[in-house]
Amino acid sequence: MSNNKYKVLIVDDEANICSFIAAILESNGYQVLTAGTCLQGRLVFSTHNPDLIVLDLGLPDEDGSALIRTVREAGCAAPILVLSARSDESEKIAALDLGANDYITKPFGTGELLARVRAALRTVRTGAATPGEVFHVRGLTINYDARTVTLDGEEVRLTQTEFNIVALMAQHAGKVMTYSALIQGVWGTSDTGSIKKLQVNMANIRKKLGARPGENPYILNELGVGYRMYSE
Repeated sequence: MSNNKYKVLIVDDEANICSFIAAILESNGYQVLTAGTCLQGRLVFSTHNPDLIVLDLGLPDEDGSALIRTVREAGCAAPILVLSARSDESEKIAALDLGANDYITKPFGTGELLARVRAALRTVRTGAATPGEVFHVRGLTINYDARTVTLDGEEVRLTQTEFNIVALMAQHAGKVMTYSALIQGVWGTSDTGSIKKLQVNMANIRKKLGARPGENPYILNELGVGYRMYSE
């Protein structure tokens, strides 16, 4: 599907930033809609059904998180990319737990913005992997039915918990998954004390996938927030 099939709604009250983002996206073939307040964002969302929402949290009428809640309560799965000057980890986690797919802190680079947009839209295009399908990225292959993971054709021996983590992340490839979302999905609990257990498992997974210190060939550590499985 070509970029010009996608409608992107930008909700930001800073006109210069809104125009800058719009110019970047339009020059790369996306259709762009804009709004400067949460109320305008709701109206454009309900009338134009955008494929992606780029959202600033610091809006003049309401916090942008209110729009995340509106979109998700409407049953819409369109990815939401939060773009904000707020760098506090708790703000990021709150937005992601509400249903945002990704979070970029201002200032940001053009290349990073486009890469995050492509990753978010790729999830829409392909949908989450389901049992019976095979996930593949960068030489890594996950067979859901066989519960096997291979790397460049060689089987990677994972524990059941490690496989469950990798499989869940692959089903949401390209999306930041918070610690709480992963813990809930793998262990069925929201106990924050399980973060250490998750981190230990993740360290073992990354080691088995051949990651050396400082490298993130398959799973990116979003420090203090969660993890993201690469989708390309």
